[in-house]
Amino acid sequence: QVQLVESGGGLVHAGGSLRLSCAASDTTFTFTAMGWYRQAPGMQRELVARISSRNRISTEYADSVKGRFTISRDYAKNTVDLQMHSLKPEDTAVYYCYVEGWYSGKYPESHWGKGTLVTVSS
Repeated sequence: QVQLVESGGGLVHAGGSLRLSCAASDTTFTFTAMGWYRQAPGMQRELVARISSRNRISTEYADSVKGRFTISRDYAKNTVDLQMHSLKPEDTAVYYCYVEGWYSGKYPESHWGKGTLVTVSS
C-alpha cells in the first residue's frame, strides 16, 4: 500500500514562508494526481493545490492561495512539494498530502498522509 510521508510543517510568523514535502513510497503505483489539502479546526478539509497527470499535466489551486503557494512534483522520486509564501494566520491548518492512481490491473484508489501542522502567528 502507498505510504505518504509528509514533512516541513511548523510555526511561522505572518508573511513568512514554509515548504511542505511529501514522499510516496510505492514505486509500483501509477500516480495520476498528487496534491495537498488542509483542514482548519472546526472546518471541512479543503483542496489547497494539486497536480494531475491523467491525460495532460495540469495544476489546480484554491483561490485563497493563488499567487502565494506553488505546487511542484518530482516524477522520478514520486514527491510533491508545496512552497508557501506570504503566509497568513488563516492558512493555519493541518496539511494533508493526497495521491490518486492505481496498481496495474486494479481499480483507481486514493491515499492520504497523516498530516503536518502549519501554524501562522499574527
